[in-house]
Amino acid sequence: MSRWVVLVLLLWSGVAQAQSMRPFSTFRQLHGETRLTARLEYAAGTLRVGPAEGSQLYRMDLSYDDSRYLPVSDYDPQTGSVLLGLRAAGEGGVRVVSRTQLSQVADVALSPRANLSLALTLGAVDADVELGGLRVTNLSVKTGASRALIRFSQPNATRCQLAAISAGAAEVSVLGLGNSRCNEIEFEGGMGKVTLDFAGVWSTNSQVEVKMAVGELTLRLSRNAGVRIRMDKFLSSFDPEGLVRRGQAFESPDYARTERHLDLDLTAAVGGVKVEWAE
Repeated sequence: MSRWVVLVLLLWSGVAQAQSMRPFSTFRQLHGETRLTARLEYAAGTLRVGPAEGSQLYRMDLSYDDSRYLPVSDYDPQTGSVLLGLRAAGEGGVRVVSRTQLSQVADVALSPRANLSLALTLGAVDADVELGGLRVTNLSVKTGASRALIRFSQPNATRCQLAAISAGAAEVSVLGLGNSRCNEIEFEGGMGKVTLDFAGVWSTNSQVEVKMAVGELTLRLSRNAGVRIRMDKFLSSFDPEGLVRRGQAFESPDYARTERHLDLDLTAAVGGVKVEWAE
């Protein structure tokens, strides 16, 4: 075998080793905890979040590239808080250089028995976050160059004070906000395509503030709540389908007669705002 063949094989072996995935798992059983403060930081890859089964307080199963990233798992029983996720190794930050880098996968499960304050920080991530059936008291989501699907497919099991979501150059869909039971909802988008879906049972009133810089925003409204939209638009187009203008606001025809209300303050700079109605 020539030395050139040997050299090529050694180089290929080094690349294959660098791209190999390493498994990592961490979990904690419930020991009478009634609340959990969870921070999830995930740099790159695919992320799935949902309710835990059985008596687990939390669990994370991870497959990651150990040449670029390090798993994080840190629980503090004194404060009832946990930090989970995947961070870039070294000081270089997140660098997306190939599709193989994004083959990392994490599954995170959180207990539906404990009141949950959840903060997600996402880098170059394809995320599917199912919050239906959990006891979400506060929610914070910060995304970078991500594609994120956040769902309340079932009613929140407790009252939520605030859901705050901010996105950079991202595609974000938040579905079932009528099930979130959040008193306040804030969304701030930089550039991208955003869908805010307010379908759900609507057992509470919600005050919503949306700021969109550049991109396409779809508001999918529910007929289970009276809707009022106050809009400050710069170069955006706005299609108020199914709404009537009353003074400086757009309202659903039955706003005054509806028990539950969605009051939405919207600021949009460049792009389009489209209204749809959930069936």
